[in-house]
Amino acid sequence: MKQLTLIIAFVLTTLGAFAQETKARTGIRGGFSASNLRLKEFNDRNPRYGFHASLFTQIPVVTDFFYIQPEIGYTNKGTRAEFNVAGFEGSNTFKLNYVEVPVLATFKIGNFVDIHAGPYVAYLLKAAGENESNLGSARTTLNTDAFKRFDYGVGAGLSLYFGNFLISTRYNLGLQKVADSFVAQQVMGNAKNTSAQLSVGVTF
Repeated sequence: MKQLTLIIAFVLTTLGAFAQETKARTGIRGGFSASNLRLKEFNDRNPRYGFHASLFTQIPVVTDFFYIQPEIGYTNKGTRAEFNVAGFEGSNTFKLNYVEVPVLATFKIGNFVDIHAGPYVAYLLKAAGENESNLGSARTTLNTDAFKRFDYGVGAGLSLYFGNFLISTRYNLGLQKVADSFVAQQVMGNAKNTSAQLSVGVTF
C-alpha cells in the first residue's frame, strides 16, 4: 500500500510539473562534435572530433507548444579517410570550420523537453585538405579556396532542461557537395558533410 501511494504521488507530481506553463528560452550551448564526410570512394573513414558553440533564441508561434529557434554558431567538420585501391594506399584528411545558422521548428513537451528539426546554412571560414599516397610519394594539399564557401542541410535533435541548464543532442546532414575546385572534386567526389553534436548550455 505504501509503495502504491508513493507511485501515485510520483505520477501526480510529474503531471503537475509538465502542466506548468512552458516558456521561450534564449541561451548559449556548446560541446563535443564528431563529423564525417560521405565519401563513396573510401570505405575506411574516421570522424573528425572537434567542438561547436552557438547562441540561440526561441520565438513563440503556438504558445506552450511550437516555437521557431534561430541560432548562430561555430562548428568543426571534416574527416580522415584511408583507401587501398589496386595496391595503391593513401589517406585524405579534411578539416572544415564553419559559421552555421540553423532555423529550427521546436516542439515543447512540458517545460523540460524540446524536440527540434529544420534547415541550416553555413559559411566556410577556413579549410585544409591533404592527400597522401604511395603512388610515387604523391602528396596534394588543398586550401580554403578548393572548397565551396556555402553549405546547407537539415538537422534534428533533442534538448533536456534542468532549470537554466540544458543538455542536448543533434545530428546534421549536409545536402551540398563540399568540393569546389577540379583537384578537390577528383579527391572528394560528391562528398557531403555529416555531424553529431553533444552539448551543454545555459539559458538567460
